[in-house]
Amino acid sequence: MADIIKLLPDHVANQIAAGEVVQRPASVVKELLENAIDAKSSTIKLIIKEGGKNLIQVIDNGVGMSETDARLSFERHATSKIRQAEDLFKLHTKGFRGEALASIAAIAHVDMHTRPEDKELGTHLKIEGSKTIFQEVAVTPKGTSISVKNLFFNIPARRNFLKSTPVELRHIIDEFHRVALAHPNISFHLYNNGNELFNLPQSNHRQRIVHVFGNKTNVKLVPVEEDTQVVKISGFIAKPEFAKKTRGEQFFFVNDRFIKSPYLHHAVVAAFEGLIKSDTHPGYFLYLTVAPSSIDINIHPTKTEVKFDDEHTLYAILRSTVKHSLGQFNMMPSLDFESDQNLETPYSYKDKSAIVPKVTVDARFNPFKDENRPGTAFKQFRKEKAQSWESMYVGLETKVEDDTFSSVHFESDANTGSIFEGQHGSLEAVATTFQLRRKYIVTTIKSGMVVIDQSRAHQRILYEKFLRNGTVKDTVSQQLLFPLSLTFSKNDMTFLKEMKDSLGTLGFMFGSMNDDSLQVTGLPVLVPESEVDMVLDQLISDHQMGVDGNSFSQIDIISKTLAKSLSVKTGELLDNDSQLALVNDLFACKEPNISPFNKPIYVTITENDIDKKFI
Repeated sequence: MADIIKLLPDHVANQIAAGEVVQRPASVVKELLENAIDAKSSTIKLIIKEGGKNLIQVIDNGVGMSETDARLSFERHATSKIRQAEDLFKLHTKGFRGEALASIAAIAHVDMHTRPEDKELGTHLKIEGSKTIFQEVAVTPKGTSISVKNLFFNIPARRNFLKSTPVELRHIIDEFHRVALAHPNISFHLYNNGNELFNLPQSNHRQRIVHVFGNKTNVKLVPVEEDTQVVKISGFIAKPEFAKKTRGEQFFFVNDRFIKSPYLHHAVVAAFEGLIKSDTHPGYFLYLTVAPSSIDINIHPTKTEVKFDDEHTLYAILRSTVKHSLGQFNMMPSLDFESDQNLETPYSYKDKSAIVPKVTVDARFNPFKDENRPGTAFKQFRKEKAQSWESMYVGLETKVEDDTFSSVHFESDANTGSIFEGQHGSLEAVATTFQLRRKYIVTTIKSGMVVIDQSRAHQRILYEKFLRNGTVKDTVSQQLLFPLSLTFSKNDMTFLKEMKDSLGTLGFMFGSMNDDSLQVTGLPVLVPESEVDMVLDQLISDHQMGVDGNSFSQIDIISKTLAKSLSVKTGELLDNDSQLALVNDLFACKEPNISPFNKPIYVTITENDIDKKFI
């Protein structure tokens, strides 16, 4: 039998490795930024064009590389970070596998300029698809500049799977945030298509968070600090009143490395139990420092998942630390039945001394003068009152009418829970309905009965209304007497500016739009003023989760978000008229069978199905 196992060529092996390391342009950004940090840089610039598809360039002022190191850096498993397997548990750097540059060079055009500080001349290296085009001596500043162009140029199938330019840019900004928040001692700059998006100077953790997410973030932050033998925890949590219905500002860093940990996230949420609603999520920026030997960061190619030696202890410490910070800064209520609140001194008075009361005497007071005698004013008042008593009865009728109850009106009970108005005339012909467990609406038909999910049904109704108004462009906008001022991060504002025209088609009107704030001057008729912030947050969150504009139009995406945010939720009580209106409007839709998110809305139970249950 002939031998069938053969070694893969290097360029094929590199492309396979690239499939694990480089998933999208944001993956390249992450690897290059981490290499720049490991090079002990104090300033790092990131330049992006067309969402990273055409150009990703990272410029740093780090230690640079020699001519030999520059060439070896693009070989597989070539690294300066480890020498033996035991070094994997003593890591203090970002990259250590030696696969990143080799994988990137296998699927892109890479151009690198580098020079160490002790050399007068540097190295210029150009590689395309793992093939070295040339390497020569060049005049270049201290540090390293790497340009990655035409990503996936030799793998068209992978390039076709990339999302639209705005979506890829948002993923890049997310990676930029994760790296920048972990290293406030480094200055970061981000440029997109020639425009500066971020200019982050060297600062501390709190200032870096404020620079990234806007000035209004400062008032939301509550400090967290704890130092134990197992872990050192520092950072900030957001106040409970700023909890959002969408996952947003939630960051864990372990040894200055961003990680994703549902287990630790549950510890933070458990600490907020009772302070926020069940459908909201707290914000946090938590920095954990542990011994490198107690974690394993080599379990995932992107190194965003780590394995802890003692997760249970870490969970308990983190939960207690967050609870302590909430209580220390009066974020959560507390009761002490043994202390007397009347004897407690406010915290603001801790540095104030006691004030001695002063007694003053009016030396000019003469009790024998008439104007100072106690009875003089009272006598004058009685005299004036006696002279004017007749004026109290002027204009009164002497005839007293008999008391009757003919004009008495009784106040009717308030009609609560109505979500549809002006449609009661068409409800009489519909069969009787009732609500089951505040989740389903049950109504009868000729062949049996129909059980309708009230939330999904309302989503379908609202979705078709918004979609019809947006495509026909006849939406009526409700102008606000007092414009709403809302604050968002720079990343979110970039997205809202892109969607401004589509939002305007649906009835949203905007005034001034700055880098971190905007004014809302008009709303669609179906959108209440109190829900604007939540609706826009939900819209931003949907796009951060990867909803792309290539397969769905912007109007369709916004219509789905509005329908999901404004629909009747499970648990809401509806009166009979609202139930009938919901049934009528549902079966007037073009697609009453499925919700906008392709889930069934109702099920039909025929009379035969019921009869079979009694056999």
